[in-house]
Amino acid sequence: MRMRNKKNLIPRMEKCAAVQVFDPSALKGRWAKLLPDCREVRAEMGCGKGAFTAGVARETPEALLVALEKVPNAMVTAMERVCAEEIPNVRFIDTDVANLPDIFAPGEVSVIYINFPDPWPRKREAKHRLTAPEFLAMYWDALPIGGRIEYKTDQPWLFDWSLEQFAALGYELREVTRDLHKHGPVGVMTNYEAKFYEQGVPIHRCVAVKTKAEHAPLPESERRHAPLEAAHER
Repeated sequence: MRMRNKKNLIPRMEKCAAVQVFDPSALKGRWAKLLPDCREVRAEMGCGKGAFTAGVARETPEALLVALEKVPNAMVTAMERVCAEEIPNVRFIDTDVANLPDIFAPGEVSVIYINFPDPWPRKREAKHRLTAPEFLAMYWDALPIGGRIEYKTDQPWLFDWSLEQFAALGYELREVTRDLHKHGPVGVMTNYEAKFYEQGVPIHRCVAVKTKAEHAPLPESERRHAPLEAAHER
């Protein structure tokens, strides 16, 4: 379902221009310079309305969090949240995840967050999933050795499929769980995640770590077909 257009979207975004980056390619390799005493750069693939974005940024003031979101109607809410709370270490980009190679230099991002992406359940849509091999290769290039992807979903089948993709490309899987909040809330939640928790829906989570310089070869089909568009948080 397409999100309804926000009233006064453009004026609202203009009021938050200080936290939006309009030419991200100009900052490729230089993101850390945006935050005094920045120790690391992190990236979120689809920030939605920004509950997770704001929460993580508050917990890690030494890190610059770059949030990608291709739906301005969602991103404006996240931007307004960050501005209202005067959180200094977040920047937003109105862009598709497929543009990641133009945004970050190799090894520039220490942590990548992927929270509740669109599942694209049909087999022919698999290339659009944010854990498809082509995307995982993009993340690999952006991460240094020791860098990691933190991934959460409520879809069991998608989680199993994603674990296979992570392992096949060469990521080391850690902290794999199929019921993250079984014994109570853990970590910062997204808006959707909080609702799922209230409903008793199990949350699947894993950490995928880059432990070597080169990833495994992409499947032949992935080398032929680059992602046409990425997904955002549902």
